[in-house]
Amino acid sequence: MAYDMYQERILQHYRTPQNFGQIDHPDYSGEESNPLCGDHIRIDLKLDPGHSKVIEVKFSGDGCAISMASASMLTQKLAGQPLATVEKVSRDDVLQMLSIPLSPVRVKCALTGFTALGRALHAEPQTAEHAQG
Repeated sequence: MAYDMYQERILQHYRTPQNFGQIDHPDYSGEESNPLCGDHIRIDLKLDPGHSKVIEVKFSGDGCAISMASASMLTQKLAGQPLATVEKVSRDDVLQMLSIPLSPVRVKCALTGFTALGRALHAEPQTAEHAQG
């Protein structure tokens, strides 16, 4: 029964993803593709003026139900969090959010958004304000 509940939750996030779209002038942005499944996810982050807290997070792209649901759940987890907390999110945190067994190929799908987040966090800041400071 619990497995069915989590499968339904994944389908709901796939059908009506949370935080879907792009942020105009994000502070950080990262992308990842999964050629095995055709997934492509972009994660955008906007920080508060002190650059210590995520005030807006969005994802865009397309892919299978697992990758889209995972990215949707991930953005929900990140919204409003201190940047230090966001930087500590692990692949295991993402897999726990899904709460279903995954084959190795599906693990790659589930982690596409997480990898995009990592690319965003390790990229140069995108705003002129960050570039100067």
